[in-house]
Amino acid sequence: MAAAPGRPSPRPLGMTGAGSAPLAIAIDRYLRHLAIERGLAQNTLDAYRRDLDAYAAFLAERGIETPEGIAPAEVAAFARHLGSRPEGAFVASSMARMLSSVRGLHKFLLGEGLVETDAATDTKPPKLGSRLPKAITIEQMGRVLAATDGDEPQRLRDKALLELLYATGARISEAVALNVDDVIDGDVVRLFGKGGKQRIVPVGSYARAAIDDYLVRARPTFSVRGTSTPALFLGARGARVSRQNAWLIIRAAAERADLGFEISPHTFRHSFATHLLAGGADVRVVQELLGHSSVATTQIYTLVTADTLRDMYTTAHPRAR
Repeated sequence: MAAAPGRPSPRPLGMTGAGSAPLAIAIDRYLRHLAIERGLAQNTLDAYRRDLDAYAAFLAERGIETPEGIAPAEVAAFARHLGSRPEGAFVASSMARMLSSVRGLHKFLLGEGLVETDAATDTKPPKLGSRLPKAITIEQMGRVLAATDGDEPQRLRDKALLELLYATGARISEAVALNVDDVIDGDVVRLFGKGGKQRIVPVGSYARAAIDDYLVRARPTFSVRGTSTPALFLGARGARVSRQNAWLIIRAAAERADLGFEISPHTFRHSFATHLLAGGADVRVVQELLGHSSVATTQIYTLVTADTLRDMYTTAHPRAR
C-alpha cells in the first residue's frame, strides 16, 4: 500500500518467518487484511500486533499454536488473565482494546474458513464509562495561541501549526503529514484521515495569516537545512516535523500560557468541535469537518456542550438550586 508522494511511508508489518506456528501466520494474514482492505494507520496496526502477540504467547503457554485449537474457554481464560496478571492487571480500557483485537482476529478466521466456529463470540470486553472529550475554553485557547507569538522562525512555525490545529480540528497525524500543496486556494486545506480518506476543511483568517507568515518568513530558513521535501511543517534540520515534536511544541506553548495543566494535540480537536457546536454549528457539519464516519461519534461533543450549559444555568439562575 503506497503512501501519497512526499508523505511518510508505512513501515512493513514485520512478517513472521518460515516455520512459524500456524496461528502466527494467521495473525500476519489478519494484519495484512487490516492494512490493505481497511487501510488502518501504521500506529493502529502496531497496536493490533502487540495485542495479538500477547494473545498468541498466552495460548502458546497452554500448548495451543493453531487457530483450530482455540476453544471458547481459552479466549475466556485470556480475558481473565488480563484482569489478574501477577505483574498487574490491565485497566478496563486496555482490556477492552485487547479483547477487541482478539475478537476481530476470530471473526477474520471464521470469515476466511480457517476455523468452523468463532471462539471469541461469547467473550465480551468490559463496559467502559462514558469518557467525554476534554476541551479548553475559548479564553484558554487564545492564551495558548498567543504563547506562540514572535518573529523567530520557530515561533512562526509553531503559531502556524497550532492555529491550523484549532482552525481545522485536524488530528496531529493529519497535520504533520500535510504537504505545502495541501493548502489549497488560500482558504481550505486537504486532510488525509484514517484509511487514507480525504476531506477538505476551511481555514479561518487567523490560521491562514499564520500559515502565510510561516511560508514566507520561516519555512525557507528550515528548508535549506535539509533535503528537498514537500512537507508543510519543517523542523530545525529541514525534515518533516514528527508527531513527537508536535507534542513538545504544544506542551511548551501550554507552559508559557500558564494554564496550570497539560494539554495534548487532541485538545485542539476536542476544542474545535466543542466550540463549533456551542456556537450553533450543525452536528453533521462538524462530523464532516472532523472526518468521523459515524455521527454518533460526533454527538459525544453535544454532551460536553450540554454539560457546559447546565453548569452556566445552575450558576446563574436564581431558582436553579
